[in-house]
Amino acid sequence: MVDIKDLSFSYGADTALKDISLHINKNATCAIIGPSGCGKTTLLYLLAGLLHTSQGEIRVNGDKIMASRKETGVILQDYGLLPWKKVKDNIALGLTIRNLSKEEIQREVDKILTELDILELKDKFPAQLSGGQKQRGTIARTLVTKPDLLLMDEATSALDAITKEHIQNLLLKLYHKKPSTMIFITHSIEEAVFLGQKIVIMEKSRIKKVVENPYFGDSKIRRKMEYYGICLEVRKALEEGY
Repeated sequence: MVDIKDLSFSYGADTALKDISLHINKNATCAIIGPSGCGKTTLLYLLAGLLHTSQGEIRVNGDKIMASRKETGVILQDYGLLPWKKVKDNIALGLTIRNLSKEEIQREVDKILTELDILELKDKFPAQLSGGQKQRGTIARTLVTKPDLLLMDEATSALDAITKEHIQNLLLKLYHKKPSTMIFITHSIEEAVFLGQKIVIMEKSRIKKVVENPYFGDSKIRRKMEYYGICLEVRKALEEGY
């Protein structure tokens, strides 16, 4: 699904990524974790086609990424909901530009709102929502377009611990129902292990280590010692050299 080969990127004289190579299977999930400034967000923006590669290449489904693709969904940490539009209208944005009929749009919006258990919020404005509700709205707006590649940048970082776990549980539930390729950036070791089949640990513009997570998909894994074993492995890899 996603193939990254010999990828490098610089902001002027500052190297953000150096010789990155990575393969992510179709419908697999990949967590990218590492210290601030190591190149995680730059990599995500390159995957989204928001930045252009200066060396190397990225291919999705065999096609070289030269610009943004309509089949790629992006969720950022600041929600990005338009404050002057109701929830239902925010979610409908991606469908409107696809020239769907009003009836089709309403049907798809109601369907995704029901799936995320926020149908009762559709006539509210973003300012009337809690952080968790805003994030559900953002997820709904992205998933309603049925992306085959979902990219998330610190999607739960602004939420309290309990709400964060609820959103993580929701993402796993949605993944089990409709699998798609998911790549997400996080600073949370626990989130990386809960949602990532593959955990990519970065440092200083490079991939330091890749950890395969055999326990991905178990919604009750947080209660098991195996979960903390993988967390410890990731923590050790992050701390090595510091």
